[in-house]
Amino acid sequence: MSVTEAQTLDRPGGADDAPLLEVNNIEVIYNSVILVLKGVSLSLKKGGITALLGGNGAGKTTTLKAISALLRSERGEVTKGSILYRGEKVQDLNPSELVKRGVIQVMEGRHCFEHLTVEENLLTGAYTRGDGRAKVEADLELVYTYFPRLKERRKSQAGYTSGGEQQMCAIGRAMMARPETILLDEPSMGLAPQLVEEIFGIVKDLNEREGVSFLLAEQNTNVALRFAHQGYILESGRIVMDGKADALRENPDVKEFYLGMSDEGRRSFRDTRSYRRRKRWLS
Repeated sequence: MSVTEAQTLDRPGGADDAPLLEVNNIEVIYNSVILVLKGVSLSLKKGGITALLGGNGAGKTTTLKAISALLRSERGEVTKGSILYRGEKVQDLNPSELVKRGVIQVMEGRHCFEHLTVEENLLTGAYTRGDGRAKVEADLELVYTYFPRLKERRKSQAGYTSGGEQQMCAIGRAMMARPETILLDEPSMGLAPQLVEEIFGIVKDLNEREGVSFLLAEQNTNVALRFAHQGYILESGRIVMDGKADALRENPDVKEFYLGMSDEGRRSFRDTRSYRRRKRWLS
């Protein structure tokens, strides 16, 4: 490496600071007429956890599907802007090509092959790999290390396991593809608080120990901001606020509108209309 290259890597804004994933001012339209995302921009650093927050219908799932190239199956398309992964445009790739580049999406709703066993579900995640059975089996044991409950249920049909176990199975299956980045959609949906903490704790471990980067879409703002490094808040298809997770947790608007807290104490989210949030945030 030359001296110039070394200086570029060392100084702020150098190659080490370049985002792993960049979404630049994208618009998404369904059925050629329905505008869902309006100029959405966000980034994910390598080895980071970025939370994409917002209520139901804000556009979180659409954003993830735009990144993972799953919009076409739902008659959606990115009509403006760009999506870069490792500095290369990827919005025109198909999903399988993105998987080969290390980008995996775990869909909302804990999608599993219900008629297959838990272990068979996990092994489907290694379908695209060609590095030999021994490495696949080693990774299967690694998944069982993070999800010991799956090892206990490995011979059970996935459709007869609990919601928490199915969520673990979905994340474990993604891990079997040896991803660099996981797009995780609503991991807390329908789960008891204790299981939500367990799932997010495993996400944190995978991030810190295995170096997996996460972009997670989540309605549970309180939990997501405790585990994430960076956060973006979506309202009606637009980013209305972003920043470091700890700063967002202390932001008065976020406390009031998403954490149910205000200067007067706890309050109901239903008491605050969305137009008031937009008026304050977009003014």
